[in-house]
Amino acid sequence: MHSPLQSHFKSALRVLRYLKGSPSLGLQFSRCFNLKLRAYGDAYWAKCPKTRMSVTGYCVFLGTSVVFWKSKKQATLFRSSFEAEYKSMASTTCDIIWLGNLLHSLGLKDLYPVPLFCDSSAIQIAANPVFHENTKYFELDVHNVREKEKE
Repeated sequence: MHSPLQSHFKSALRVLRYLKGSPSLGLQFSRCFNLKLRAYGDAYWAKCPKTRMSVTGYCVFLGTSVVFWKSKKQATLFRSSFEAEYKSMASTTCDIIWLGNLLHSLGLKDLYPVPLFCDSSAIQIAANPVFHENTKYFELDVHNVREKEKE
């Protein structure tokens, strides 16, 4: 941070107090020699009762241990569950790429391809080379996922 404020210092102290007060909690990594990434993603369509925004949730495993997870309200209002599922798949793909690059810089090799387990409707859109009129407006996400899938 270029210019931290008092509030940042308070937040950092709070995190340190939490870590000091809970030494028995943490991530546990088992001794696993098959360090491959795999991800599971899902979306809960129109979850928020006030805004009807959908929620994306996913987790990424390295071997048998969870190393990355997220649950977040989506920023776009979708008309159908398959659109929310596809947006979830696109977000998961971006974070898999980021995590893969991080792990590669730490010396882990051969992380790709990463299996992504998600809703079948999202997989069908990713595999279908033809866009239909009702799916054109999220075409960029589709192309992003397809591009990463080819890599």
